[in-house]
Amino acid sequence: MAQQPRIEVIGAGFGRTGTLSLCTALDKLGYKTHHMVRVTGIPEQVSGWLQASRDRDAGRPIDWAPVHTGYTAAVDWPNAAFYKEILAANPGAKVILTVRDFDAWYESVLNTIYAIAAARAKIRVPWFLRRKYQSSVLDTRAMQEGIIWHGTFESRFEDKEFARKVYEDHIAEVKRVVPQGQLLEFSVKEGWGPLCAFLGKPVPQDEPFPNVNDTAEFQWRVEKVKGLGEKLDRQGLAGNAGIAAVAVAGAAAALVGLLRRRS
Repeated sequence: MAQQPRIEVIGAGFGRTGTLSLCTALDKLGYKTHHMVRVTGIPEQVSGWLQASRDRDAGRPIDWAPVHTGYTAAVDWPNAAFYKEILAANPGAKVILTVRDFDAWYESVLNTIYAIAAARAKIRVPWFLRRKYQSSVLDTRAMQEGIIWHGTFESRFEDKEFARKVYEDHIAEVKRVVPQGQLLEFSVKEGWGPLCAFLGKPVPQDEPFPNVNDTAEFQWRVEKVKGLGEKLDRQGLAGNAGIAAVAVAGAAAALVGLLRRRS
């Protein structure tokens, strides 16, 4: 196993609790922060998290080098789903639990990352294009579904009350698992003060706390994923029609040849 990277700060909060704002803030404080935006569509990251999931399920040690090399902080999904394993590998790390009002969080997830997942789930990649789209569509979908939607939410995210229980149970578990003094429960609305005090960093002067609202970008990405699905559907139909046409032509030619031989 390769030398394991050292993570100093772990974000245990679910995605859409201000994790991208936290990621940006940590980078400004001198960390190099891992986030889902560093994963999606990057083959080495996607395969690394798929392997981490398999290793955890099998009770094997997780090799963090493929996903965390070069990083000193790790927030958002998929990290939040592995916060206990990351903490075990980095027992001195500080843990930040980002929190948000559940109803606001649920609507945000439903209209952003879950909407993308739902659009991606409908994509059917023609067999002759699978190699081209293996990482960007198929493996990314398998990774996100396995860790988040089928894993954390047991394929029941659309059941709001079930999702509420998962969300609240996660918060309670983090508070129970992380040693006292190593955990900060944090809303990004609180700004630099509590975060910098917890991390022992000076408050950036004349710099507002990052407020990264990427809902519009997510909506654009939803439409982009839907467009890709429609494009692949057309390519699949065209490809299958072409293959069928070749097969019919071949069968016709064979039949003509047989009839000529018989005549």
